[in-house]
Amino acid sequence: MATNRSRRLRKKLCVDEFQELGFELNLDFKENLDDQAIDAFLDAFLAEAMDANGLDYVGTDDVGLVCTVERGSVTEEQRAAVEAWLKGRDELTKIEVSPLLDAWYPEKPINPVA
Repeated sequence: MATNRSRRLRKKLCVDEFQELGFELNLDFKENLDDQAIDAFLDAFLAEAMDANGLDYVGTDDVGLVCTVERGSVTEEQRAAVEAWLKGRDELTKIEVSPLLDAWYPEKPINPVA
């Protein structure tokens, strides 16, 4: 693919200065939790950790990607807030929160801040 792209195309492709960051979650629930308890956890997670921080979650109940609701990047502060919220919950046995990564092209490195 050509590397000399117009600003409009870079924005449309979410590359270069328009790169959008997010992070991945990997959660393990306690084995004795029933479906209602998991549903209650997910409802609280979406309201208190995602909506309250202007974030959105895409994935299953235990693995997914967190990105912003609007166009843009997740900040390190938002990532830390979600991680702290998850660590405060007793329904989970393991929490993995990835470092920030390119939400559209996870294999690409994060652009340095200009």
